[in-house]
Amino acid sequence: MSEPGAFPVRWFLGVPFTPMTLPLAAERIAGRDPAAPFRFVTTPNAQHVVATWRGNRQFRDAQRQAWMVLNDSTILGLLADKLFGEPMPVAAGSDLTVYMFAHHIRPEDTLTIIGGSDEVDRRLRSQFGIQTIARFDPPMGFYRDPAEIQRCVDFVVAHPARYVFLAVGAPQSETVAMAIQATGQATGTALCIGSSLHFVTGVVQRAPELVRRLHLEALWRLMLNPRRHARRVFVESLPVLWIALRTRLTPADRRTHQWPDPP
Repeated sequence: MSEPGAFPVRWFLGVPFTPMTLPLAAERIAGRDPAAPFRFVTTPNAQHVVATWRGNRQFRDAQRQAWMVLNDSTILGLLADKLFGEPMPVAAGSDLTVYMFAHHIRPEDTLTIIGGSDEVDRRLRSQFGIQTIARFDPPMGFYRDPAEIQRCVDFVVAHPARYVFLAVGAPQSETVAMAIQATGQATGTALCIGSSLHFVTGVVQRAPELVRRLHLEALWRLMLNPRRHARRVFVESLPVLWIALRTRLTPADRRTHQWPDPP
């Protein structure tokens, strides 16, 4: 999953998490040699855990191959603490991106972006003074076409950067990351970060700080756009509660860290 001996792994609900706080994770990411072989960071949330249990091989394989697997979900953190008595640090992808730009990414650092928008590119240059950005925006539905995935891979290989931001959603970002890593030709560290570049640049506004502090950001998004987020919350994420309860009721000596079989 990671560079040999790099980080401890904590298996939780079938996912090999890197139990690391946000500041420490950002420090380790920033501390990598820019010329080191390409590695990527994933930030699974409750939706990704449910997808893994339902047999989504893209998520499973990405979590096996990732250099770092950070917990994106406050709900997972609460379940780990309250249901299992083993606190799990939360290092959400959006917060990680904000922290990286605030504390580690410098104007002279090179960035390659898959996804995003021209406005995100412009604001990264104007707000953070980033001098070198290479960006490729694949077409909608690109992940269904191996040739389009290869175009993303070729772009990253041809534009080596210290930081690679894969902003094309999940599991598309993870699929591209695995394909890039498999070439053995790329360098730098990639972050599978969803829409967080839109947040850090202000193109899209996040929930108010109080809402985030109360761990109600998912509810905030649901209220703003129920049609878009209802399925994500109730169908794709909420079953994590059943998964956690089922795991908790399984005798400890019978629990397994192996990936669950598809239903």
